[in-house]
Amino acid sequence: MVDFKLYLITDRKLVTRRLSLVTAVKESLKGGVKALQLREKDLGTRELLDMAYRMRELTGKYRAKLFINDRVDIALSVEADGIHLGQKSMPAYAVRRIVKDKFMIGVSAHSIEDAKQAEKGGADFITLGPVYQTPSKLKYGQPLGVDSIRKAKDEISIPVFAIGGIKKDRINEVLDAGADGVALIRGILGAKDIKEKTGEFLRLLN
Repeated sequence: MVDFKLYLITDRKLVTRRLSLVTAVKESLKGGVKALQLREKDLGTRELLDMAYRMRELTGKYRAKLFINDRVDIALSVEADGIHLGQKSMPAYAVRRIVKDKFMIGVSAHSIEDAKQAEKGGADFITLGPVYQTPSKLKYGQPLGVDSIRKAKDEISIPVFAIGGIKKDRINEVLDAGADGVALIRGILGAKDIKEKTGEFLRLLN
């Protein structure tokens, strides 16, 4: 069951130099984050596994869900709550065959067609974007715009999380368009006070 509105995605390169990723995530959990995706694509398997165990320990302490990006093996190993799949990952239907109902499955969608395929394949929710211009999503082309959320909500019944350039002053706009929540990276991990910034986003979302 998707019982969160804020989905934090990690990128240790965005964390200020004075903090480690573990410390940054801990601050976000203290601020109220209830769903975390570990997404460190450049780490080797053992490093990623070590990081995943640390994140499992932290999310367990704060009663938050842990999703692992792409790596079904690591997600199973650390007993994560879910897996998050990109468009070049194993498709959702194939992962669903492996994990049955043990895991939640999130899928990154960059078009309405991606969104429909994700739902058809057994995904529990999608992130849709980039909704707005953002440095981390330039490779996915032009922003989809807020109307893409409305279109997706018309076409699919699973929750839709807006991603890409989501700032505090845009929360109402994406919620009005029908978004079930937002996925954030830089908006939280790039903040000077991560705990405080997390709380601000959650107040707007609730």
